[in-house]
Amino acid sequence: MSAQPLEVDGLCKAFGDRRVLDRVSLHVEPGEVVSIVGPSGSGKSTLLALLTGALAADAGAVRYAGAAVGDDRPFAFMPQRDVLLPWRRMLDNTTIGLEVAGLPRREARERAGRLFAPFGLAGTEMLYPRQLSGGMRQRVSFLRTIVQGKPVLLLDEPFGSLDAITRDELQQWLLGMWAESRWSMLLITHDIREAIRMSDRVLVLASSPGRIVGDVAVTRAIPRGDGFVRDPRVPELEDRLRRMLAAGRAGS
Repeated sequence: MSAQPLEVDGLCKAFGDRRVLDRVSLHVEPGEVVSIVGPSGSGKSTLLALLTGALAADAGAVRYAGAAVGDDRPFAFMPQRDVLLPWRRMLDNTTIGLEVAGLPRREARERAGRLFAPFGLAGTEMLYPRQLSGGMRQRVSFLRTIVQGKPVLLLDEPFGSLDAITRDELQQWLLGMWAESRWSMLLITHDIREAIRMSDRVLVLASSPGRIVGDVAVTRAIPRGDGFVRDPRVPELEDRLRRMLAAGRAGS
């Protein structure tokens, strides 16, 4: 399924008297990677919950391909933790979303099984979660997200629980997978450098209540591999984003 433009227009959400999101608007072009950075409590995860339909917005609209998003949402969601079921083997963990959607188990297993080799997971199909490293478990979680066949991926800090070496490896791996498939991705992260490395654009979300205070373009000319940290544009972008975050906190 090819991606289409995603538009978020004026989303608002409050819990009781506390406003969490205030007129949040953004867009994601087909095949674009957009990161959202912001302090804890700025509403990043709440925004993803509104997009998936886990929460209902108080105001605003979400449009995909120019039409209002309904029950058949174009999003596949990946949480920070892999949340793999310990009693299910890897193959059966990756089919959960398909089975819930009504696909027969045999067909779901065939569809997911075809992805294990491209995802670097060949030979792990019959293993249990406890038998895999944290990095491999995240690959399984990502496969479970991709196999749903949705054109827009919502990733909530997918590398946040990993050690630095594994996180670097999986960032490189995901960038390679994206280069082949060109999904649209909306990535939540606390890590400014990760946002720059992974993204075409970085949005800055201020808190109390959450609102977009910056939209910074990142050139793909910056190397995403070994030369990333040595590129002089990286610290310049980091400084710019940190200043935006500081200004957003000061204005809250």
